[in-house]
Amino acid sequence: MKKTITLCVLLSFCFTIQAQTVRKRTYVEKAEPRSEKTLDETADSTKISEERSVEPVQVKTPLFSQGTGKWTLKQCVDYAVENNIDLRQQSLNVKSAEIDLSTSKNSRLPNLNGNIGQDFNFGRSIRTTTNAVGTGNTGSTSFGISTSVPLFTGFRIPNQIKSDELNLQAAVEGLKKAKENLELQVVSLYLDVLFKKEILKAYKDQVSYSSQQVERTQLLLEAGKVPSSQLYDIKAQLAKDELNVTMANNDLDLSLLNLLQSLNLPTTKDFDIEEPNLGDVVYDNISSIIPPDQVYTMALETKPHVKEAQYKLGSSQKLLKVAQSGYYPTLDMTMRYGTGFDRIYKKGVDQESISKQLSQNQTKYIGFSLNIPIFNRFQTRNQVRSARLSIENQTLALDNVKLALYKEIQQAYQSAVAAQAKYGSTDKAYDAAEESFKYAQERYEIGKSTVFEFNEAKTKLLTSRSEQIQAKYDFLFRSKILDFYQGKPIHLE
Repeated sequence: MKKTITLCVLLSFCFTIQAQTVRKRTYVEKAEPRSEKTLDETADSTKISEERSVEPVQVKTPLFSQGTGKWTLKQCVDYAVENNIDLRQQSLNVKSAEIDLSTSKNSRLPNLNGNIGQDFNFGRSIRTTTNAVGTGNTGSTSFGISTSVPLFTGFRIPNQIKSDELNLQAAVEGLKKAKENLELQVVSLYLDVLFKKEILKAYKDQVSYSSQQVERTQLLLEAGKVPSSQLYDIKAQLAKDELNVTMANNDLDLSLLNLLQSLNLPTTKDFDIEEPNLGDVVYDNISSIIPPDQVYTMALETKPHVKEAQYKLGSSQKLLKVAQSGYYPTLDMTMRYGTGFDRIYKKGVDQESISKQLSQNQTKYIGFSLNIPIFNRFQTRNQVRSARLSIENQTLALDNVKLALYKEIQQAYQSAVAAQAKYGSTDKAYDAAEESFKYAQERYEIGKSTVFEFNEAKTKLLTSRSEQIQAKYDFLFRSKILDFYQGKPIHLE
């Protein structure tokens, strides 16, 4: 549970870090967004057989979008799930639980053992197969087969089977939980790449504005309308904008590398992602935020780490009955069959044929063994006590999972609402800054304002646009976290 909380906290900071970089470049300081932080005793055998078919993932060839060579979010998630080493280890836990369940079921079966013996006697002896007393050197050969089957074990075997069935379901849910966490990580890194791409585009637009103004200022200087210092100032601004583009390119390359490494994909210069149209997605998410209580109700039904805790509690309850089976008597049935033949190593002695001896010397046995526990040094009593403590511990663990889930959802909801409000404000601020820049650009082109005033308006436009981009992706990510808690698939289409 703590790992899930830590993952959400780390992922939610990814856009904040980039926002700080943007503010340093535009000389604007702003506060960072807040960080953000899931009993059924019965085991349906059909459900187990369906969920149990978990195979270790195999490394596959990368799948690119046809014709573009760019990865979609779904392709990134699918490839990460198929090639993640942690998920492979988790799938082995599922297989281990399957083996434990198979062992429990097979304990109901009878065992079967065969034996063969060869004895040599010298002098006076009792012959093994006939029990007759004789003298001389003899050899006895015996064959046998035996089996035993538990008839009653104090309900230990059926309760152990149910416990292992629940443990298997818990392992399956643990695998699902690991897949969800990996998916959320990939979504975060994918959105971070899209965020860096938009920031890079914003800086390139600034270079375009500055380049145009260098050309216009050169014409104004030649016409004698502005001093040469203005040309030097605008060229200095152009150089600064080009530096920002270089730094933004480096940030984008690093984000692509982070995404690529999360997929366990070999490093390649050609790796890139598709850029979906997020306009409709953002506005759809604005209208889809629902109250935390409703999200919590859906999360209780869908989140695998809640189900995992429930199955573990159910398993511990069955283990209590396994421990209590030590108070009951046990009944076993045993069956044996044997035969053999003797050989006398002495001349002149008539010996019966081996086949006749094998037929005459057959022994058949069937027996029942009833073991009644009277005193076993309080081992059963202490095992029952330990099982009760395990139930209490698993109950508290389930309560803690539910409480932590509710807190996470409350925080996610408040963060999404705050991000929604911030996005609306930054959107309006950007529209205003864009109009202000157009006005400043027109005044500068006709020589009615200085290069300082033009650069100030351009810087405000960049700041507003950067804040709008950051707010958009911050809101989009936080709304996707709410979708995550509702059990909805995460997509950007």
